[in-house]
Amino acid sequence: QVQLVESGGGLVQAGGSLRLSCAASGRTFSSYGMAWFRQAPGKEREFVAAISWSGDMPYYADSVKGRFTISRDNAKNTVYLQMNSLKPEDTAVYYCAASKMGRGGSRVPYEYWGQGTQVTISS
Repeated sequence: QVQLVESGGGLVQAGGSLRLSCAASGRTFSSYGMAWFRQAPGKEREFVAAISWSGDMPYYADSVKGRFTISRDNAKNTVYLQMNSLKPEDTAVYYCAASKMGRGGSRVPYEYWGQGTQVTISS
């Protein structure tokens, strides 16, 4: 059983930066693939970024590539999403997710989800 709690969301002007954090419970955190998803009002959930259990294979959606960076610190049971050059279209609720498939990715099943944190980009 894994519990995930996101934090770091807020209101930011276009062009600004924000860093999201996801704190995970359990001693098996290091074996899980981790990912960030987002969902805007009236839109379907969208994949944002993923990272393997070892942290050596980050993967990004084309819409955020070059602007966002996913990383993890297994010693702290935490995964991060650094967001730079934010755009109004980045506005959404951002969710952290964990997969038993250690490689992670955009299409693997994610068994555990956080409650989400709101990110709003003004313009």
